[in-house]
Amino acid sequence: MEAIPAAGSLVCVGLGMTLGSHLGPLARSHIEQADVVFAGLSDGIVELWLQRMHRDVRSLQVYYREGKSRMQTYREMVEAILTEVRAGKRVCGVFYGHPGVFAWAPHKAIEVARGEGYAAHMEPGISAEDCLYADLGIDPGRVGCQHYEASQLLFYRRRIDPTAYLVLWQVGLVGDQSLARFSTGPAYRQLLIEVLSRDYPPEHEVIIYRAPTLPIQQARIERLPLGELPQAEVGMADTVVVPPARAMSVDHEMRARLDVLDKAASEAAGDAAASSLQGVKNQA
Repeated sequence: MEAIPAAGSLVCVGLGMTLGSHLGPLARSHIEQADVVFAGLSDGIVELWLQRMHRDVRSLQVYYREGKSRMQTYREMVEAILTEVRAGKRVCGVFYGHPGVFAWAPHKAIEVARGEGYAAHMEPGISAEDCLYADLGIDPGRVGCQHYEASQLLFYRRRIDPTAYLVLWQVGLVGDQSLARFSTGPAYRQLLIEVLSRDYPPEHEVIIYRAPTLPIQQARIERLPLGELPQAEVGMADTVVVPPARAMSVDHEMRARLDVLDKAASEAAGDAAASSLQGVKNQA
């Protein structure tokens, strides 16, 4: 016999980036039909707007505190969510942007809930990445696009391709090993510049981008030389986009091998067409 699913359930949805503009009908339905709604939102006004959709909205922002490890905060969020799921309630976790992008707690909450036999899933939302492509006019399929959490470039030896776009997230926190700060300073960004200087000259233009969270706001699009990034104002919500520094290099050897395959395929298609035509003539 199959196990009977536990009564409680969890769905994590994305509110999108801009208030009221990005919320889809399915996510709205999950919010309205939930018994309890947990809100992981970065803007108090957005949280107030969410409270108009449901009578029991509980903010997850109360778990943050300067000097407190963000991992501890995330674990407390997961436990708060799972406590209500275990109580047999339909729980909806609402997070800004996409609930699975730079969001540890939603993924972990779903993992734990499923492991305990509860129905749990995630609904996608419009993320800052989606807004970035629209506002900056970038097609990631044209020359490629790399995404890194900025600190990874300092903590690990990552390989950067300067012929593609490079998108660096959470630059305002770059180099934070404590997971307890809300920002790091120019000296930390200078170390990031040292790493990037292996592939980009200091005069290479970069873009500081921030998606608007309110309809009355405009996206932040600030262009500046890479070498000036340490002195720039970069917050937790800002993303740094590094355009390609040079053109892609043609792989002549692989192109030649493709030509051979194309010729063989063309000849095979020609032989098949000739054989088919001969068959028609024989039947006539």
